[in-house]
Amino acid sequence: MERLPHGAGKINACMILGSITEFSGHLHPLIVHLPIGFILLAVIFDILSYSKKYANLSQAVPVTLLTGFISAVLACVFGYILSLSGDYDQATLSHHKFSGIMLAAVSGLLYFMSTDRVKQEMRIPGKMFSVLLVGLILLMSYSGHQGASLTHGSDYLTMHTLMQEVRDKPASVQTAMIYEDVVAPILQKKCAQCHQGGKQKGRFSVESLQTLLKGGKTGAAVVAGKPNESELYKRVTLDPEHKDFMPADGKPPLTKTEVQIIKWWIGQANATEGKTIAQLKNTDAIKPKIGAYLGFNKDTEGEGDEKGFIQAINPDIPLQADTLRVNHLRAKGLMVRIMLKKPLMLDVTLPANSGVKIAGIKDDLAPLAKNIIWLNLSGNNFTDSDLTLLRSFTNLEKLRIEKNPVTDGVSNDLVSLKHLQAVNLNETKITGQAVANLQKNPAIKRIYTWGTAVKQAN
Repeated sequence: MERLPHGAGKINACMILGSITEFSGHLHPLIVHLPIGFILLAVIFDILSYSKKYANLSQAVPVTLLTGFISAVLACVFGYILSLSGDYDQATLSHHKFSGIMLAAVSGLLYFMSTDRVKQEMRIPGKMFSVLLVGLILLMSYSGHQGASLTHGSDYLTMHTLMQEVRDKPASVQTAMIYEDVVAPILQKKCAQCHQGGKQKGRFSVESLQTLLKGGKTGAAVVAGKPNESELYKRVTLDPEHKDFMPADGKPPLTKTEVQIIKWWIGQANATEGKTIAQLKNTDAIKPKIGAYLGFNKDTEGEGDEKGFIQAINPDIPLQADTLRVNHLRAKGLMVRIMLKKPLMLDVTLPANSGVKIAGIKDDLAPLAKNIIWLNLSGNNFTDSDLTLLRSFTNLEKLRIEKNPVTDGVSNDLVSLKHLQAVNLNETKITGQAVANLQKNPAIKRIYTWGTAVKQAN
């Protein structure tokens, strides 16, 4: 039995605890709606009980308030945990915390005031109790406003937002303003949820070009004329499994077209604003991408990318395949997605730690090998000998075999795949020899080696 290094158990325990804590914080947006609903329901019951027809509803007020109180306490607990995991505006966060705690406390107090025992001792007038309930609604509205300011920005519900003019769609690609009409909307759609207003992870905001140039904890996010030195471009082009990949937390990533536009804007347009495409130089290559993004023309690559794959149709892919084999793979726990029906292009994933052996799926994979365009076998303890079958996947474009105990030998099975564009070898046992071998294949553009013996570029 392999012994764990000294302290590894403690590190794993900390990682598990950290994951549980982060997951608990993510429950706050779910739970926070429960006290809102129950407190509103309590107020409605109380108001309706003034009518003789609905007088019996007064008996439901205490239990509804109790449920609202308990859920408010839970929302406070998970909200506090969530506040530890992000970079939030401290003033807004303090107001949200205080008002949330007060909401839980007041709802608990009103519950006790509504019980029969307390009513007999204190004899609180019904109308006064109703006024206090309405006050609770006001407190809840204030707390909710502060929470929304943290998520959507402090100006999300202001007169400025109400009076703000929405930019009209440009009449053509030539009249489109590169930053205002193209780049800024991309960043707002994909990045603003975590990097604007009251929530600025890494102290970084995409609110304006000035905040992009200022950057965050790691320095300037955009370096005019130098996309490879721009943290924004580097983060959105990392391997999606990398810890620094953006957008994080499973949010939709930028499409290939959007990434190309960002790169061109930084490199060729020098991260400018206030200029139309017609005023810029060297735009011939990027205009079709911008036109596709703005909806002026069809871009085959862009459209495919939005649907989840990028494919200039490879004539070597068979038009059909044995669909019975597809059903066999699905029955064995593999996820098989049909990317295109004609030719039949498949995206196959074996979930990590599945316990499935190559011998058990080899006979079903082999007949589909030329139809499989994307393949994910990560985290399944496969060795070099297990993966020799990859030689027959001649039309494979993207391969993920990270977190497997493969060595440099696996590169010998991949170097001949003339359509292979990206290989994820993170956290494997490869060395620089494997990378040098794979670089003999001109089709391979991206090799991910984080967590390996390969020296990482700065």
